Amino acid sequence: MKAYEIMIPQVYKVKENDTVRSVIEKFIQHNIGGLPVVNDRNQIVAYISDGDIMRNIGKHENRIFDAYSYFAYIKGDDEEFEERVHKLLNLNVLQIAKRRVIKVSWNEEIENIASILGKKQIKKLPVERNGVLVGIISRGDVIRHSFKSIM
Repeated sequence: MKAYEIMIPQVYKVKENDTVRSVIEKFIQHNIGGLPVVNDRNQIVAYISDGDIMRNIGKHENRIFDAYSYFAYIKGDDEEFEERVHKLLNLNVLQIAKRRVIKVSWNEEIENIASILGKKQIKKLPVERNGVLVGIISRGDVIRHSFKSIM
């Protein structure tokens, strides 16, 4: 079975010049936790997930790194939680999205897709054809299609 046989062709996505506010709106509206970020040619340039949002609104503690000849101090957050949340909404999506996107070709085999989702511990894989976003595959899609014929 190939990716194009199990993928969801209607993909919710955001453009590379959108704000995090538009990401959150789509997360809420569609009850999802991740979106591909595309350019004007519908090419995948990044991926933003609920985990990226959590990392940015969570509290960052002060950190001290001390090596033999190197010392660094990284200051944590001075802002309150609500301030961090409001500040995040106006950021460009690319400021917090992951630029190294794990994706598959539209004709990738389902067993390879299952392997990628499992090994990389990710929930969804964008599917592309000729460099353009054409669908998305979730863990649930792989499980449903793998077992429905034998159960």
